[in-house]
Amino acid sequence: MRIDVLTIFPGYFAGPLDTSLVATARARGAVDVRLHDLRDWTTDRHRSVDDAPYGGGAGMVMRGDVLVAAAESVWNDLPPSATVGTAGAPADVGGAPPRYVAGGARPRTVVFTPRGRPLTQALVRELADEDRLVLVCGRYEGIDERVHELVATDEVSLGDYVLMGGEVAAAAMVEAVVRLLPGVLGNAASAAEESFEGGLLEHPLYTRPPELRGRTVPPVLTSGDHAAVAAWRRARAEERTRAVRPDLLDGTGGAGPEEV
Repeated sequence: MRIDVLTIFPGYFAGPLDTSLVATARARGAVDVRLHDLRDWTTDRHRSVDDAPYGGGAGMVMRGDVLVAAAESVWNDLPPSATVGTAGAPADVGGAPPRYVAGGARPRTVVFTPRGRPLTQALVRELADEDRLVLVCGRYEGIDERVHELVATDEVSLGDYVLMGGEVAAAAMVEAVVRLLPGVLGNAASAAEESFEGGLLEHPLYTRPPELRGRTVPPVLTSGDHAAVAAWRRARAEERTRAVRPDLLDGTGGAGPEEV
């Protein structure tokens, strides 16, 4: 898989991309993550990526011409100089992807926004099946609406709160997607038995020591009875989900009704 990230802070990703399983996956060639500085597509000497909103109001808005030009370059593997100044090229009739996208189709392109679809495990699995993802990180008050229309194939929200930018959400998506790629996890069963798979939170987990400050490991887990262990884990997962995330059971939560 290839993941392109468009951001004004490419240095933000130095830690997340060079740590743990993501770094291992990159070294093995399971994923190719490319960072792109949006300022490379600016046209003024100040390398401005934002401007005041039309109609007035607080805050600054990320410029549509910069983001559209950047997306076009990345979609078509072109250098910034090839698309700067072409963001006004016409779209196909009916709102289809712009003519200047190679092959006439955009790669799966995610714009992070509070109005977007919640980032759930179901969506992560969907995105992990793609050959390519393009992630667009906004900043300031927001992004010019035309970027949503011309660039985004998906709008995604990390949660019901406001961040200073999309970089946190992009890093979370990269990690969530990469761990589902073939061969990344040492044990493929790990991904199938964790929280949100099957519409439930994960069952309680225990390891050594067998006793910790008067609290012991449930005897069933050391019984050697695999059927009893599986039944206990399922019951505890349902119990925990019902107690703290009942929305997952009624189909209104992150897993979605298709996961229950």
